[in-house]
Amino acid sequence: MRDYLKNNDISIKDGTDVNSIMRDMMSVILEGALDEELDEELGYSKYDYRNKETDNSRNGHSNKTMHTSYGDMDVAIPRDRNGDYEPQLIKKYQNTVTQDMEEKILSMYAVVFMDAIHYHVRSEGRIVKRAVYIALGIDMNGKKDVFGMYVGENESAKFWISIMNGLKNRGVEDILIACVDGLNGFPQAIEAVYPKTEIQQCIIHQIRNSTKFVSYKDIKKLMADLKLVYAAPTEETALNELELFKDKWESKYPKIYKSWHDNWTTLSTYFKYPEAVRRLIYTTNAIEGFNRQLRKVTKSKTVFPSDDSLLKMLYLATMDITKKWTGHRQDWGQIHSQLEIYFEERLTGRNL
Repeated sequence: MRDYLKNNDISIKDGTDVNSIMRDMMSVILEGALDEELDEELGYSKYDYRNKETDNSRNGHSNKTMHTSYGDMDVAIPRDRNGDYEPQLIKKYQNTVTQDMEEKILSMYAVVFMDAIHYHVRSEGRIVKRAVYIALGIDMNGKKDVFGMYVGENESAKFWISIMNGLKNRGVEDILIACVDGLNGFPQAIEAVYPKTEIQQCIIHQIRNSTKFVSYKDIKKLMADLKLVYAAPTEETALNELELFKDKWESKYPKIYKSWHDNWTTLSTYFKYPEAVRRLIYTTNAIEGFNRQLRKVTKSKTVFPSDDSLLKMLYLATMDITKKWTGHRQDWGQIHSQLEIYFEERLTGRNL
């Protein structure tokens, strides 16, 4: 949004300006989704002529005026040469964007930057980008809490080991399972300080990273085959499915199998646990949800004068967010009983 305002020389003076921006945001999403619909209809994406298996093709756009709660907006509706394409998102005679659709469109913007929180900070007369990393934990009572926030210019084993040593010195005696999203040097740092900790790499991040360059024509079939791997009932079945995936896709996308195979040790940890524990650890959704709440609080601040000022604002926001964390997961009783079995020796006399 900052880039949009800057590149288009836009300043917000009143509610009318806000409405204009909201209309622009919605039109971008709608037009992108309609283009995707036409890709689906034709069976190939724009400029991907190698996968074209039809005599039909794109034929420009037609403009349509849509009524929204933010005012009227023009949407470019893609056309096909044969006239076979019938838009589904915006029907042929539809001229109003419903409130439900507006909410869904706008919510898509809240999940764009899920992998990291980055802020601009003034440092030595320059404006630099800082990444803020969050350590969030759940104790054996099911209580969720933020262990710490850390500002770093880049990720490294040295950076992460200082964080893990800090947690150790502050009294975190043991960590049963650590869920990470593939940050450089993180697994090694955890193992150095907490050698018994089991590490689970986020499956969702792995899927995104390993399929981002897959052709539009192949993505659905490839994802269906990949799901047989990560959704398998046992690790043995998952490994068998991974080999079948290799036989089918390695010649075209060799890096996908290699990535899953090379990272299997940390990707497959959740297979040893029952369903309730699997749901808890196989993604980093819990921390991503917290990150989204932080962004809501800090979105009005474009540049922080220093690292300290950034951390102070995040700290105050965290205090406000976490004071509402009074309960625990509905399935915590089941999760707790499973953890007591799997980590019986390490849990004796402790409340981790």
